[in-house]
Amino acid sequence: MKAVITVIGKDAVGITAKVSTACAEFGANIVDITQKVLDDLFVMIMIAEVDSLTVKFTDFVDEMVKKGKESGLEIHVMHEDIFDAMHKI
Repeated sequence: MKAVITVIGKDAVGITAKVSTACAEFGANIVDITQKVLDDLFVMIMIAEVDSLTVKFTDFVDEMVKKGKESGLEIHVMHEDIFDAMHKI
Protein backbone atom coordinates (compact mmCIF):
# COMPACT_ATOMS: atom_id res chain seq x y z
CA MET A 1 0.00 0.00 0.00
CA LYS A 2 1.11 3.53 -0.69
CA ALA A 3 0.24 6.98 0.58
CA VAL A 4 0.42 10.40 -1.03
CA ILE A 5 2.03 12.97 1.29
CA THR A 6 1.80 16.66 0.47
CA VAL A 7 3.73 19.38 2.25
CA ILE A 8 3.20 23.13 1.92
CA GLY A 9 4.82 25.95 3.85
CA LYS A 10 7.18 28.87 3.91
CA ASP A 11 10.53 27.81 2.48
CA ALA A 12 13.22 27.03 5.06
CA VAL A 13 16.32 24.90 5.34
CA GLY A 14 15.68 21.26 6.27
CA ILE A 15 12.02 20.75 5.36
CA THR A 16 12.69 17.67 3.24
CA ALA A 17 14.92 16.26 5.97
CA LYS A 18 12.29 16.84 8.68
CA VAL A 19 9.48 15.19 6.73
CA SER A 20 11.56 12.26 5.51
CA THR A 21 12.91 11.68 9.03
CA ALA A 22 9.35 11.66 10.39
CA CYS A 23 8.35 9.12 7.73
CA ALA A 24 11.30 6.91 8.66
CA GLU A 25 10.41 7.11 12.36
CA PHE A 26 7.08 5.42 11.59
CA GLY A 27 8.40 2.94 9.03
CA ALA A 28 7.12 4.68 5.89
CA ASN A 29 9.46 4.22 2.92
CA ILE A 30 9.60 7.14 0.48
CA VAL A 31 9.62 5.79 -3.07
CA ASP A 32 9.15 9.01 -5.04
CA ILE A 33 9.46 12.69 -4.26
CA THR A 34 9.12 15.99 -6.08
CA GLN A 35 9.50 19.45 -4.64
CA LYS A 36 9.50 23.03 -5.80
CA VAL A 37 10.06 26.46 -4.30
CA LEU A 38 7.75 29.14 -5.71
CA ASP A 39 8.95 32.52 -4.48
CA ASP A 40 9.12 31.74 -0.75
CA LEU A 41 6.52 28.92 -0.82
CA PHE A 42 7.80 25.34 -0.51
CA VAL A 43 5.67 22.56 -1.99
CA MET A 44 6.44 18.84 -1.97
CA ILE A 45 4.67 15.65 -2.96
CA MET A 46 5.92 12.28 -1.76
CA ILE A 47 4.77 8.75 -2.47
CA ALA A 48 5.51 6.43 0.44
CA GLU A 49 5.06 2.72 0.95
CA VAL A 50 3.17 2.26 4.20
CA ASP A 51 2.97 -1.54 4.48
CA SER A 52 5.59 -1.56 7.24
CA LEU A 53 4.26 1.24 9.45
CA THR A 54 5.02 0.80 13.14
CA VAL A 55 1.69 2.46 14.02
CA LYS A 56 -1.85 2.32 12.61
CA PHE A 57 -2.26 4.33 9.40
CA THR A 58 -4.64 6.78 11.09
CA ASP A 59 -2.07 7.39 13.83
CA PHE A 60 0.60 7.97 11.17
CA VAL A 61 -1.64 10.58 9.53
CA ASP A 62 -2.25 12.33 12.86
CA GLU A 63 1.45 12.31 13.78
CA MET A 64 2.50 13.73 10.41
CA VAL A 65 -0.07 16.53 10.73
CA LYS A 66 1.23 17.23 14.25
CA LYS A 67 4.86 17.31 13.10
CA GLY A 68 3.89 19.65 10.31
CA LYS A 69 2.20 22.09 12.68
CA GLU A 70 5.27 22.04 14.93
CA SER A 71 7.34 23.17 11.93
CA GLY A 72 4.84 25.66 10.50
CA LEU A 73 3.97 23.32 7.63
CA GLU A 74 0.74 21.87 6.33
CA ILE A 75 1.23 18.13 5.87
CA HIS A 76 -1.55 16.02 4.40
CA VAL A 77 -1.40 12.22 4.10
CA MET A 78 -3.85 10.33 1.90
CA HIS A 79 -4.03 6.57 1.42
CA GLU A 80 -3.68 5.56 -2.24
CA ASP A 81 -7.10 3.87 -2.21
CA ILE A 82 -8.77 7.17 -1.31
CA PHE A 83 -6.63 9.05 -3.83
CA ASP A 84 -7.53 6.58 -6.59
CA ALA A 85 -11.24 6.68 -5.71
CA MET A 86 -11.26 10.48 -5.88
CA HIS A 87 -9.77 10.47 -9.36
CA LYS A 88 -11.92 7.86 -11.10
CA ILE A 89 -14.35 8.98 -13.74
